[in-house]
Amino acid sequence: MKTKAKSDTLKKSHIVPFGGLSRTPNRPHPLINYLLELTGKPRPKVTFIPTAAGDSAEALVGMYSRFPADRSQRSHVALFNRVITDLRAHLLDQDIIWVSGGNTVNMLAVWRAHGVDKLLEEAWAAGIILTGGSAGSLCWFEGGTTDSFNLDQLAPLRDGLSFLPGSHCPHYDSELQRRPLYRSLIAEGFPAGYAADTDVAMHFIGTKLSEVVTANVDKTAYRVELRGNKTVETPLEARLIS
Repeated sequence: MKTKAKSDTLKKSHIVPFGGLSRTPNRPHPLINYLLELTGKPRPKVTFIPTAAGDSAEALVGMYSRFPADRSQRSHVALFNRVITDLRAHLLDQDIIWVSGGNTVNMLAVWRAHGVDKLLEEAWAAGIILTGGSAGSLCWFEGGTTDSFNLDQLAPLRDGLSFLPGSHCPHYDSELQRRPLYRSLIAEGFPAGYAADTDVAMHFIGTKLSEVVTANVDKTAYRVELRGNKTVETPLEARLIS
């Protein structure tokens, strides 16, 4: 059982996983606006962690391009060619920590080698918003569905950071294997959890889901769980943002 002090801390903590983002040329995506507004600051500090993409230049360009420079102070954390000496000081100085998509298994291994997993937990407890899509949404849960082992064949991930209880499935509407695999894993005893469509974000305060927001009226998130011997998928009410 959590102590009262721990519970009070988690009430101020924010994780915003999303199922994926479509491209919005010439304007910020509505979910980016949502994240920036969530900080309550006119120009919040945002740092990108592209470990899952091997710190690739392409991933970094994509991440920087998502956040307008006039509304955010942008930086990034490279671990393959590390230049930041004090990772803790850097991460704890942020308002938003954005984790890229890519190979979740490799990312978690590198994070654990550098102690980034512990630093992210500290950042979370400090009220810094943790967010991302794909690998950047899956990592916060106990486990979920991943293509980390084989791009052509999804498999279960069972050793996520476990900041959030249960499992997660991103890309629920956009990758054909995701929904059937996730449902079958739940039926076989995998932890119940949440699935998210593209352009949908789930805002967790502490470890509880506070709200679902969507940039597309036809997209949402789902609670997926086992009831009796049947996997049940419940669409969640989502607030439309633009």
